[in-house]
Amino acid sequence: MSVVVDVASWLCLTAGGLFCLVGAVGMLRMPDFYTRLHAASVIETLGGGLILLGLLLQAGFSLVSIKLIFVGLLVFFASPTATHALAKAAMERGLKPLLASGETEPSKR
Repeated sequence: MSVVVDVASWLCLTAGGLFCLVGAVGMLRMPDFYTRLHAASVIETLGGGLILLGLLLQAGFSLVSIKLIFVGLLVFFASPTATHALAKAAMERGLKPLLASGETEPSKR
């Protein structure tokens, strides 16, 4: 049974690492603030969540697993709130999203 848990754990850790890598490349390659914000949220939710799940499988049932669950809940509730607050602040400051109409730079007021 421990081989199955180890394989599942390593699959979660590897997939989480890949999502973090893809999100980091996305943050470098995306053209404007809003698409970069989306890439950052992918890193936090998918990458971080899968890494926490892999660590949770490795920890078994212990105090460490309870702490990992609390960290996961904190990320689950705080990440969307922070992302929404950043997007709303950018919209209120007048930062417009880059549209597919041929603009090369995001327009600012």
